[in-house]
Amino acid sequence: MSEENLHRQETQHAFLVAWGWFAQHIGLIQAIHNVPLHQKTYKHSPHTKILEFLVALLGGLPYLQDISRAAHPLDQDQTVAQAWQQPAWADYSGVSRTLSTLSMEEVQALVRAVEQVEQPLIDAELARLRQQGERIVYDGDLTGLQVSPGSHTYPNAAFGYMDDEIRLGYQAAVVSLQSPIYRRLWLSGQAHPGDTVSCTQAEALVLAAEARTGLRPRRRTEWLKKRIEAFEQTMKITEQRLTTQTEAVRRAQERLEVACQQRDERQRRLAELEALYHQRQRHERPNSQLSQARQRLRAAEHRVQSRQQALQVAERRLAKTQALHQAQQAEYQRLQARLQRFEQDNQTNLAPIAAEFRLDAGFGTYENIALLIEMGYEVYTKAHNARLNASLRRRSDLPSTWERVGTNAEMVAWPDLPLTRCPYPLDVGLERFHHGEKIEYSVLLHFGDDPVTENLPQWFEHYNGRQIIEAGIKESKWVFFLHHFKVRTQAAIYLQERLTLFAANFIRWAARWLDEQADPQVNTLNLRQIGLKRQVQVGAHVSAQVIESAQGKMLRFSACSAFSGRVLALRPGASP
Repeated sequence: MSEENLHRQETQHAFLVAWGWFAQHIGLIQAIHNVPLHQKTYKHSPHTKILEFLVALLGGLPYLQDISRAAHPLDQDQTVAQAWQQPAWADYSGVSRTLSTLSMEEVQALVRAVEQVEQPLIDAELARLRQQGERIVYDGDLTGLQVSPGSHTYPNAAFGYMDDEIRLGYQAAVVSLQSPIYRRLWLSGQAHPGDTVSCTQAEALVLAAEARTGLRPRRRTEWLKKRIEAFEQTMKITEQRLTTQTEAVRRAQERLEVACQQRDERQRRLAELEALYHQRQRHERPNSQLSQARQRLRAAEHRVQSRQQALQVAERRLAKTQALHQAQQAEYQRLQARLQRFEQDNQTNLAPIAAEFRLDAGFGTYENIALLIEMGYEVYTKAHNARLNASLRRRSDLPSTWERVGTNAEMVAWPDLPLTRCPYPLDVGLERFHHGEKIEYSVLLHFGDDPVTENLPQWFEHYNGRQIIEAGIKESKWVFFLHHFKVRTQAAIYLQERLTLFAANFIRWAARWLDEQADPQVNTLNLRQIGLKRQVQVGAHVSAQVIESAQGKMLRFSACSAFSGRVLALRPGASP
């Protein structure tokens, strides 16, 4: 780069400058500015403060006040502001006020704008996967975001199970895409009250992934039809039982009425005899007519009580069957509606994909597994119900030899195993983990074309590949500090969550773009060797000289920085 006509600036946030260049390249800044925000502009526009909030997330600032009170305040770095095409940054208090007054409609518009910017990048990765003939792999999870247990200012926060304890906060439902280039890309995230449980969110995760990608597999309507046919037979049995039990109740009522009539007659007879004996001043003797009448009345009363109990038992059985019948009718209607919806999905799905979902045990109910099967996915999960674990260990065909699949893990498996209350047979793997003298068991479940029972180590490894989303959750909490809510309105909390997931994607895309556009020099910084955590915690907070000219842009890292002696220069024409 020629030394003539150079414009030099200093920054304490080098990577934030480079990321500003990438934001210009993908049109992010303009997209944010195009969103109507109904707030007045005094010194700084609300759009500037929204962008400043995003930059603070990219910089991994734990708290909003760090914008102004960190060792090197972001709001004092004019070079970063210019890289993001802003005249200047606002004090953190102004950012806080803007976030607190955003309406949910405005936040949703901002999120849509951000998603529109990143959609081409996600689509490009999906197209690459399909061109390579690879299956699209989604991972879903629900993670707790706790707040102070004594707080009353977080909207819709609730106590729930988080990090092995009952805590106050939220549950974030997230979906990621496994990427051969970027390893993990976030597709969606939605905050729920803290008492939300995983098993209620499986369908929502799948639908969120399909809505984001615009892709879905062919629905397995033929499987669903067979399920409905089998369910119809079950309903017929229930209807027959309902008819039988209705007749049983009718007979019990008749028998009770006869018993009551007999009791009433004997009560009248006893009353007549008592009056007669009293009139004639006769004493009741053990074998007298009065004594026998009294005994017959007691027998009649016992008979009434017995038949009342029989009627109650019959009515309880009938009520239970009626409730079952109503539930089955509702389930039948739900399955029929699902079949109709899935048939329409197949008619409009001109390019179905091969896709799989990996979920943990919290999602692994039989109904959730059946739903994902019918939606066309290859399913990898763990058993939700611990009783299956115990029943497998008691099976007579439990192999005596276990296959080692990990350092301390062994497995045995059964292909296409019918399970009670599961409408479809599943591949079932029983895992055994050795922790010293302690042994723990868990159950892997699979449905699909992969012959998982023929290669147990590969099954074990592939399912545990979903640790990539667990690593992403830790990244969002401990690199971007998602669990430190910077605001306390529902709209702003949602914005923070969505922008945090976007930030993780953004940095991965930016690193690849900067590496591709870099002007190769001997001392060029190799971004491929710098992980996201180091980019955020180190690269976003190192000092550098920003050099601009007609030939391009360059970051020359200062001698006192972690990247001393390195440069990052964009090739001519690559600058945004």
